Amino acid sequence: MLCCLRAAVAAISAGCGAGCVRGRFSMAKSKFEYVRDFETDDTCLPNCWIVVRLDGRNFHRFAEQHEFKKPNDDRALHLMTKCAQTVMQELEDIAIAYGQSDEYSFVFKRKSKWFKRRASKFMTHVVSQFASSYVFYWKDYFKDQQLLYPPGFDGRIVLYPSNQNLKDYLSWRQADCHINNLYNTVFWMLVQRSGLTPVQAQDRLQGTLAGDKNEILFSEFNINYNNEPLMYRKGTVLIWQKVNEVMTKKIKLPKESEEKEVEVTRTRTKVVPLHCDIIGEQFWEEYPEILAEDS
Repeated sequence: MLCCLRAAVAAISAGCGAGCVRGRFSMAKSKFEYVRDFETDDTCLPNCWIVVRLDGRNFHRFAEQHEFKKPNDDRALHLMTKCAQTVMQELEDIAIAYGQSDEYSFVFKRKSKWFKRRASKFMTHVVSQFASSYVFYWKDYFKDQQLLYPPGFDGRIVLYPSNQNLKDYLSWRQADCHINNLYNTVFWMLVQRSGLTPVQAQDRLQGTLAGDKNEILFSEFNINYNNEPLMYRKGTVLIWQKVNEVMTKKIKLPKESEEKEVEVTRTRTKVVPLHCDIIGEQFWEEYPEILAEDS
């Protein structure tokens, strides 16, 4: 025991820190190690798309207390997208992400080996990275609005065995975006412009179909729903794309004594936001690399 303590002290004195000491004695056994047997095996099935979907927790209250604009707040939507981009940049095995309102879905590659395909690791890494980014970048988008309390997000994992299953999942989320946004657009027009109470607006819209809501928007508020921003109607798709960046660099040319500034173009792979339809086949034909086995 005395030798072990001396070794630990020597390691710390040498600058290794506690982590180095822990690594040195990682193989040590104790009578308490049996508790590891209670851990469940949460390894995701092989050859399946791993989808992590997160949602804001109690975001109705959060939006009210932080005075989000209704029916859509560009600041909040852009902040969500910034957080999702940060997640993808940190976890590069994400092939595509889709977001709308206070939710985002992240799709890990079918053959991903990250975290030994442990579901708990996928979910906790995504949710924790997203939540911390939300707080970190808050001031960049809500310059005059103080963050009153930390936001919360919950997450879940679903496995999809085929490309069609995955496409249908993303189509479902985009269809949900359209349904919710159409309802919210009409609802808040009735409240903000017609002076109805929220209860009255809800009663007015009860039992109405999409055509009825479009008619209310056009006949009463002169709004063509099809002209609303695509970000509201379609949500946001995040994919990896090669982007040319032009930057200025100082170089010294032969036979010249002074450096000169020249423009250099570099190609980099970045996370790019799109606001487009993903229910039809055009998107998938345009970006076949998303579903490619070797992407």
